[in-house]
Amino acid sequence: MALSYVRILNIEILSVSKVELLPLLKEGVLYTPNIDHLVKLQANKEFYQAYQKADWVVCDSRILLFASRLLKISLKEAIPGSSFFPSYYEYHKNNKDIRIFLLGAADGVAAKARDNINRKVGREMVVGAHSPSFGFEKNVEECHHIIELINRSNANVLVVGVGAPKQENWIFQYRERFTNVKLFMALGATIDFEARHVPRAPALLQKYGFEWLYRLVKEPQRLWKRYLIEDVKFFYFFGKQLACKYRDPFIEG
Repeated sequence: MALSYVRILNIEILSVSKVELLPLLKEGVLYTPNIDHLVKLQANKEFYQAYQKADWVVCDSRILLFASRLLKISLKEAIPGSSFFPSYYEYHKNNKDIRIFLLGAADGVAAKARDNINRKVGREMVVGAHSPSFGFEKNVEECHHIIELINRSNANVLVVGVGAPKQENWIFQYRERFTNVKLFMALGATIDFEARHVPRAPALLQKYGFEWLYRLVKEPQRLWKRYLIEDVKFFYFFGKQLACKYRDPFIEG
């Protein structure tokens, strides 16, 4: 299958449907950009470099999908990571070669997500789960301990859900230290959703691109600045792209 991409600001996003992606996704690094990612990618060079090394960059946001329809070539589909992951483990339900490790969320939440997933698929597909301490990415010793824990689990799929850009940067920094992991997926709040620690928006709000509003109502103190101030910058940058005046801040000339 020939893959096609749509450039939005300074990243190339794979134009693919979930049905097409599932059989293709066997190894590499998967990132799922949304509006917040696109804004951060204009200022955070480490985040930008992590994205350049990703093997799979798949649209997470229906707002990005709608925006792409203003371009000459649009994205096929929005595939939110939190929707894709359940499809991934159901697709591999009977594939004993898939062994998943969950890294992220608050204390005990990843373990709860592990138990829920294994109950759904009817086997121990998730072979390990760990909730790191706050700021773990700055503690080299803790990072090495986590890598050892994952390597000992024999997992070959690692789902990291500690928020962007932390999760993408961490994978970028430590990818080569894993002995068994073939597929890395940075999936934000997915572990929280799988543990039912945080509720997802109703399907209708997801369909029309208002999941962000539902999350804002649920967690206003944490999310108001991101959604109502920081992420609005995307529309300025995208307007410049439509007017052919956008410049990648990390490319000279």
